[in-house]
Amino acid sequence: MNQEEETQPALVASSSFSSSEPVYQPPPAYNQYNHGVEENEHILDNTTSDSPFPSPIYKALRHPTSIFSFPTPTAYAAPPNPTDSLTPFAHGSASELFRCVVKKPDVIQLEINGEMNSNSSDVTIQFLAELRVYTTVARHRNICAFLGCLENVGMVLAYIEGRTLYDVLQERPPLSQKQKIDYHNQLLDGLSHLHSYQLSHGDLSLLNVQVTRKTNTIKLLDFGRSVSADSSFRSPDEEPVDPFPYLHRTRSSESNLPTVKVEQIHRGTRPFSAPEILRGECQDPLLADAYSFGMVIVCLDRCESVDVKPWDQRKDRLPTDLFNGCELFEGRARGYLRRWDDNRRRLFKEDIIHDADTETTSVADSLESYGLR
Repeated sequence: MNQEEETQPALVASSSFSSSEPVYQPPPAYNQYNHGVEENEHILDNTTSDSPFPSPIYKALRHPTSIFSFPTPTAYAAPPNPTDSLTPFAHGSASELFRCVVKKPDVIQLEINGEMNSNSSDVTIQFLAELRVYTTVARHRNICAFLGCLENVGMVLAYIEGRTLYDVLQERPPLSQKQKIDYHNQLLDGLSHLHSYQLSHGDLSLLNVQVTRKTNTIKLLDFGRSVSADSSFRSPDEEPVDPFPYLHRTRSSESNLPTVKVEQIHRGTRPFSAPEILRGECQDPLLADAYSFGMVIVCLDRCESVDVKPWDQRKDRLPTDLFNGCELFEGRARGYLRRWDDNRRRLFKEDIIHDADTETTSVADSLESYGLR
């Protein structure tokens, strides 16, 4: 706006104004910047604002938010009846209110040695992996519910009123044998359901398992490191897989999200990450999940977190005292913690313990049943 326009008085139409000349009215000034917000959502101010017009927000094309840009693919839509398994926290005269979680990408940029570095590609890979799980796997009571996506924002998940399995194991008095077996069964049920779609969890740990407060229901979440067992795998130490050409190709074809043919199996949380993953040699992500499950049930049996020295774990060595205090699951855990190429046991739904009384056998019987004696 030049100086003449600033000093020119505003012309306002009135009932006595009869000229046919066009009437000039300055645009209304807003109390806050109009960053992509509808004009009718602002409060109009009759005085001209001295603030400069906002500069446009720069959004790089290679950004994970492009996953959710308009139009959002139909594959990311909410499943049928998404709130069937949820309980509303309040009711209106004509509505039900549900709590939910909005998970949006968070990109970090750092300048290192004069060069800008970003985790944009990795964030995109993790969101695509998680969306693949939620849009492929059928609803299950032990997997966090998916409620759809918000355009230009992120994915919407059910809110879990609970705490992590790590927090549960820190509580005292310790868990009863019946509760330990119940948690074991729920974990095995959820993971075997996920594996039936040839998809891994990728980062199973005590922190990625939630337990609801009211019903003690296990909820698996955080599938950002999930991969498909049908993919071919590249070492995580090699050049990262570029997800953006795949993303743009998927959006232009308007097809359902296909399996990524080349993926990388990244290291998860220690000591739950399998040794072959730590060595960058993993070729069977479902077996790697079985190792993580073995570590989790050791913690569950001992009611405490455990640790393994990383240099020993890379060589498939276990501490001699790892199973001290295990009363229920030592035999099972030893089967899951074997080397991947030495008959490590896979996760099968048939291994769910249906009768708690039958599991309280001696450790020797348990070891023999898994062929470890």
